[in-house]
Amino acid sequence: MMIKVFAPASIGNVSVGFDVLGMAVQPINGELLGDIVAIEGCDGANQLVMEGPFVDKLPKDPKENIVFTCIELFQQAMTDNKQAFDWVKLTLEKRMPVGSGLGSSACSIVAALVALNEYYQQPFNQAQLLAMMGQMEAQISGSLHYDNVAPCYLGGLQLMVNDTQIISREIPSFKQCYFVMAYSGINVSTKAAREVLPEQYDKATAIEFGQNLATFIDACYRQDLSQAMTHLKDVLAEPYRASLLPGFDACRQGVSELGALASGISGSGPTMFVVSDDKEKAEQIKTFLQENYLQSSEGFVYICQTDVHGARLVC
Repeated sequence: MMIKVFAPASIGNVSVGFDVLGMAVQPINGELLGDIVAIEGCDGANQLVMEGPFVDKLPKDPKENIVFTCIELFQQAMTDNKQAFDWVKLTLEKRMPVGSGLGSSACSIVAALVALNEYYQQPFNQAQLLAMMGQMEAQISGSLHYDNVAPCYLGGLQLMVNDTQIISREIPSFKQCYFVMAYSGINVSTKAAREVLPEQYDKATAIEFGQNLATFIDACYRQDLSQAMTHLKDVLAEPYRASLLPGFDACRQGVSELGALASGISGSGPTMFVVSDDKEKAEQIKTFLQENYLQSSEGFVYICQTDVHGARLVC
């Protein structure tokens, strides 16, 4: 029996919540923006097959891929729990560009661990599985953060909480909004994007960050779109990362003139996201970004909405 799991793209940070806020997104045209992992039993030893449009960006040796590490981690956890397992073959369909700011590594990790959990008849609960996802993501980025893996796994808009038994709680999102996701086609590694950030921030910046995040969360619960968009600002990372993204500042100004409610960097970039509550304006913004933000033939622009499902089985 073969099981297939799809894990969606996500917006890490969502501007206002550095490392503590993330949202899963799905294109309104029905395309699957994310990775797919298929799992089935095999003989002899674990196997990983890699395919898909962005497979050439991955390590050539399957054993150097994070998905293979996920297999080892999962089976070790089963061993620690005195649970037997058989060998498996995983096929990773890499549909997400690496270093895109769309949670590419999270997509592979989440799809792999959910597939393993399904195949072995769910030996681990949601919190245990999410903790494994964070552990794997930390190997890629160099620090433990859940702002991509949590929404990718659980769907919706997720707030990371300081409780290892919970890790993440869903926050009401603005389901009427469109999120225009523009991947420029260049690579920005999460590790490199974190290294440009300062080691310390002054008190005024810390206060502004806290106020913006608290005001945004309050607006989400009250469904006050105007207040939420007014405070959708990144005072911690964007001032330092914007220079890594060719055309970002000019395009931010351009989409504002087209009526965008807000815009920002998705995760560590280079993808930028633009928010609109009007589909026609979203289409205009999409066209503008296609003409002005893309830097290579690998770039793309999708109009998305919140993905409320997260990782799921697919046919």
